[in-house]
Parts: sequence; structure tokens; C-alpha cells
Amino acid sequence: MKVLKGRDILALGFMTFALFVGAGNIIFPPIVGLQAGPHVWMAALGFLVTAVGLPVITVIALAKVGGAMDALSSPIGRVAGGILAAVCYLAVGPLFATPRTATVSFEVGLAPLTGDSPMALFLYSLAYFAVVFWVSLYPGRLLDTVGRFLAPLKIFALAVLGIAAFALPAGDVGIAEPAYAAAPFSQGFINGYLTMDTLGALVFGIVIVNAIRSRGVESPALITRYAIIAGLIAGVGLALVYISLFRLGSGSHAVAAGASNGAAVLHAYVQHTFGSLGSGFLAVLISLACLVTAVGLTCACAEYFSQVLPLSYKALVLILALFSLLVSNLGLTKLIMFSIPVLTAIYPPCIVLVALSFCKDFWQSQSRIVAPVMLVAAVFGVIDAIKGAGFADSMPHTLANLPLSDQGLAWLVPSLMMLVVAFVVDRALGKPSEALA
Repeated sequence: MKVLKGRDILALGFMTFALFVGAGNIIFPPIVGLQAGPHVWMAALGFLVTAVGLPVITVIALAKVGGAMDALSSPIGRVAGGILAAVCYLAVGPLFATPRTATVSFEVGLAPLTGDSPMALFLYSLAYFAVVFWVSLYPGRLLDTVGRFLAPLKIFALAVLGIAAFALPAGDVGIAEPAYAAAPFSQGFINGYLTMDTLGALVFGIVIVNAIRSRGVESPALITRYAIIAGLIAGVGLALVYISLFRLGSGSHAVAAGASNGAAVLHAYVQHTFGSLGSGFLAVLISLACLVTAVGLTCACAEYFSQVLPLSYKALVLILALFSLLVSNLGLTKLIMFSIPVLTAIYPPCIVLVALSFCKDFWQSQSRIVAPVMLVAAVFGVIDAIKGAGFADSMPHTLANLPLSDQGLAWLVPSLMMLVVAFVVDRALGKPSEALA
């Protein structure tokens, strides 16, 4: 029976970590650290729950069902599961996340050096997606190209930044913003939720499992074990990155006071600490982070759609790379504007799906529980999305002011209520065979 060697397991963990850490993951923590001030570590705790805990749990849930999202969504039926999977893959693939990796890496890393012109963005994105296309053509080699080469480079760059954050703080901790002074854990929790890494985990699950299979491992039990280990390694890596970036942000008050986003905090700190090399270092770091994530997303999307469309994997890689290239040239502002409402609507039912997958032994019938709770989560997720898109004034007052709606969690209370109702109905009906009898 084929098993992975220790170095292969470590490379798999590095690959999983590298797939998750995109530019958004690097930009969010510094601004939280800056704005949380002396409450930074309580905010960090909330952030880690949603930005590390949920993605790792999602990887584990997928590993238990073989890595494919359609296996995880089987309780809601083939059609609904297919629609959910397609929407998730498109959203975190060619429509939003993959193009955004190029625009973020350009605007954060290279625009300060080359100028923020449409031609500069086009030339950068053309070269960027050419590399994404070439690496993604060979998914069986992903463990080698990402796990053994790109991921270590990315980890090295992040390690340099993380060590510098603790060894060379730019100054003292500043005063907390009012929101963080009042509820630091809640604010951190919300910001971690907005990284959308759980959606990424749903997409990357099949990439991780296929990377294990590419080494000749066929045992489902071993595949699950290795995927869980990879998820845990990635979780530890993510936590270390986030903690160091929180420290970077909290100590940057003297050089980045008033910064409106994490990119500005990073620029200020790196320029202050590394001088003239700062911008170049940041450009390499962000580009590496985004490139690896883009490769993972492209491989995952091509793998999925090659199974449901009459197109080959390589043809889909080309189509996805070209489409992502076109969308990336819309610019970061428009991409974020379009993506936030859509992702806000998708996220709640996906969280429900992952959470309930661990409780399947408690139900008489999974479909009776998962389907109605996911439906309620989706409906109220759409309400959150409409409000987040700026249409709160046109909504009924009750819907616009649901419990936890200010935190983007208006779906949580109705979903829990639906879970209780579904559980009672499930118990009353008994097992499906008994109900038919």
C-alpha cells in the first residue's frame, strides 16, 4: 500500500498553506492590528476563529468525503448541490477571486513602482496569467511546483516580514478605534469572516486530495488522514502569519496613523523598516502570495468543470486564464464592489453545509436537516448582501435591522431556529425507511 514520506507530507502542508495565503490574507490583519491598538490580541483571537478555524474545519470535512464538494452537498440533492458548487467555483474562481489576485498584487506590489496605468496593469496581468496558465496545466506536478518551490519562497518572504514585525517594531501601540475599544473580539471575528477563506477551502479540497493521489496513494483512509494533516499544517502557518501581521500593524501607529487599509500599513512599515528595498520586497511577497492562490483556484475550477462540461481540463485552464485576464483589467475597485455582495450571499449556506456535515450521525435523515437550514441561511444571506450593496434604505425596517445584521450575520439566528424546527420534525418522522413503512 502506497504511503507518503515525511517530506511529502510536509510539502503537502506547505502547498495547502500557500494556496490559502493570498494578498487579502496579508492585507486584513495589519489594519486590524493598527485600529485595535491595545486590544489587538483579543481582536486577533476573534479573527483566528473565522480566518483559520473555519477553513481548517472545511478542509477536514471535505477530506472525509473524498475532497469533492458535490459529495459534501449530497444531502441537498444533485441539482441544488450542482448549482451551489458551480456558483462557489465561479465566485472564488474566474469571476472574482482569481482576477483579484492579479489586481491586488499589481496595485499593492507594483503600481507604486510602475504607475497605476491601464497599460501597466494589462502587461502585468498578461505575464501573470501566462505563468498561472503554464503551472496549472500540470496539476499532477502541483505538489512539486507549489509544495516544493513556490510555497517555500512564499514562506521565506512571510517569515522575514513576521520576524521583522516582532524584532523591529516601527513604534509604540496607538489608541484603539471606538469599535475595537467597545468589542475587539467581535470586530476581529467579523474581519476574519470577510476573508472568505471557507469558500476557498471548499474549492481547494479537491486540489489537496488530487495532489495526494498524484503520489499513488489510493486508500481513502490514508487520503483523509493526509488531507487533515495538511489542513492542520496550513492552519498553524496561517495563525503564525496572522499573529505576526497583527503585531506589525499594532506597532505601526507612528508611521501609518490614519491608514484606511492594510496595504497602506504594509507600505508604511516596509518602507520604514527596509528603506529603498521595501517596495521591491513587498512586490515580490504579494506577487508570490497571489500567484500560488491563483494557480490553486484555476486548477480547482478546471478540475470541477471538466467533469460537468464537454471540455478538456487543458482547454478549461486556457479559458479560465483568459477570462480571468480580461476581468482583472476592470481594476480592483470594481472587482471588490461586485464581489462583496455576491460572496456575502454565498457564504452563509456554505458555513451551514460544513458545520452540519460533522453532525450527520445525530439526524435520522440528513436531507431533512441540511436542506431547510441551508435554504434559510441562503435567504438571509441574500438579505445581508442587499444591505451590504447599499440598498438598506429600500428594504423594510424589520429586514434591515435583524439581530446581528450590523455584523453581517443576520442569517445566524434564523438558521439556528430552523435547525431546531427541522430537528424536531426529523425526530418525529423517524428514519426514512420507517416513515415509508
